[in-house]
Amino acid sequence: MDFAFFIKMRKCHFCKKEISVQGKVGREETCPFCGYDLHCCLNCRFYDENAHNKCREPAAEWVPDKEKRNFCEYFEFRESVKKPVQIEDKERVRAKFEALFKRRP
Repeated sequence: MDFAFFIKMRKCHFCKKEISVQGKVGREETCPFCGYDLHCCLNCRFYDENAHNKCREPAAEWVPDKEKRNFCEYFEFRESVKKPVQIEDKERVRAKFEALFKRRP
């Protein structure tokens, strides 16, 4: 039986480690692993490299340094989605891989 479920988590943009943050992220908060600012554009759900001002929130003011803490009122921590791989999935993938490279007579 193949099924998967999704877990929402928060990751630091810089070190990519999962962090535990309850509620809103304060302007002064830093990553417990790498020390980078958490309240920065690169960790925000509205950050978009291709959007105007690199932000999908149209009312947000321009922030020149996307890696540093800022005063943006629209900041919301970006949620990452993790899909755990089930044991059945691993076994099925391995069987397909072995069948692909199996010697033929």
